[in-house]
Amino acid sequence: MDPITEGSVTLPAFRLQNGATLPEATLAYVARGTLAPDGRNAILVTHGYTSGPRMIVPGVASSEGAWSSLVGPGAPIDTERYFVICSNVLGSSYGSTNAASIEPRSGRPYGARFPAITIADIVAAQRLMLDRLGVTHLRAVVGPSYGGYQAFQWAVDYPDFMDGIAPVVTSPLPPQADRIAPLRAWFEPDPAWNGGDYYDTGNVKATLTALRVDTLTRYGLADSLAAQFPDAAGAAAELRRIAAAWAAEFDANSLFILARAMESYDIAKDYAKIRVPVLYVLSRTDALFPPSLALGVMAELRAAGVAATYFEIDSEHGHLASGADAGKWAPVLRDFIAQLEAG
Repeated sequence: MDPITEGSVTLPAFRLQNGATLPEATLAYVARGTLAPDGRNAILVTHGYTSGPRMIVPGVASSEGAWSSLVGPGAPIDTERYFVICSNVLGSSYGSTNAASIEPRSGRPYGARFPAITIADIVAAQRLMLDRLGVTHLRAVVGPSYGGYQAFQWAVDYPDFMDGIAPVVTSPLPPQADRIAPLRAWFEPDPAWNGGDYYDTGNVKATLTALRVDTLTRYGLADSLAAQFPDAAGAAAELRRIAAAWAAEFDANSLFILARAMESYDIAKDYAKIRVPVLYVLSRTDALFPPSLALGVMAELRAAGVAATYFEIDSEHGHLASGADAGKWAPVLRDFIAQLEAG
């Protein structure tokens, strides 16, 4: 088994795109494999909206599915050859600075006062974290969903720092739907919510669990569970168990922080800045990022001179296909990384 480490890096006085400064910004991470002395054998895996860095750890499933079958000794992202790191994004809930963190100047949780961040801020923090860890170059940035946003942003903001990107079940285009209003509709009726400053008034775990059940159903997990639990009541109970386990760890404010970060995201206007090969992967049954996106995205990437390749996962698992049906696109990912190695 390759070495698996968990750690964190704290960045002092982290300046955001909007001019505000976080007195300190901590990023938690999980790493597998060993970093080469020159720091150039690294692959960054970027996680989804509601998952975290343990998505690359065996036996732990993220909201996209268990990516440990894609990461490991001899896997497409081979930890015998690469130092593979997955950082918990700024504003998320698995050890990084977020709304539940103590604001140094007040000594209280940030709560609703957590500053607005962008996808570019998230990526800039990752870049500084990698510097601190001794990573000098990335073979690739690979990630699903919200992680795909980060992969695209990496290629735009730091085009010389990696050899290629693989954004999966995602889009380079800004989200079409308003994410904040639906979140408010879930949480504002909860008497403990208090505008997001609920750390002293109680918790919102019941609401968070109900929201998670709804989300996972839309992502296709309910259909996947039906095959394992023929009894409808059993499938519903398992879905709720999974949702409650997630809600026990995740902070509701992170949903708002990361949703707001999407609002300014738009890589389509910056395709010409991408100078590395792109492997774009979608799922046949994904309602969130349907394969109908591919035609326009691929045409515009290629028109901008980007060496882009598309693959569609033939999966019944919807938005969860990248993990649940990892074997169906693993050979394509392996070939893509081999091509990056060949230069």
